[in-house]
Amino acid sequence: MPVLTMQPTLGDLLKLEFDASYCREVVTLKGGSHYALGSVLGRITVNGHYCLSPAAQVVGDEGAEIASAVLLEAIDASGGDTLAVVAVRGPVILSQAALVFDASVDLPAERNAKFSQLATAGLVARVTA
Repeated sequence: MPVLTMQPTLGDLLKLEFDASYCREVVTLKGGSHYALGSVLGRITVNGHYCLSPAAQVVGDEGAEIASAVLLEAIDASGGDTLAVVAVRGPVILSQAALVFDASVDLPAERNAKFSQLATAGLVARVTA
């Protein structure tokens, strides 16, 4: 019998939100990849687009190394830049387990740095049941 796997939902990620019309914005995601629900994003300084927030500065994506938003829907941007809804300001409580990081963010210290950067914007990641 095949194993059925359920995709994550917004309820798995978003545990508390002050007001959706205040906490969320529509932004442009950098094209070229698929973004999962809960992706931790950074803002590219030169054009204002968002991409996965890397552990360190990447040439061409300067500014994105500072986590500043969390994607609230899965988006396939492989065909080019795409609009998406993100949480950019709090108070918002997110499940740590539902957050998706760039592949370069693979050490506990790097993840903790991303949690701190998000908390600066009021996006608090917590261990949830």
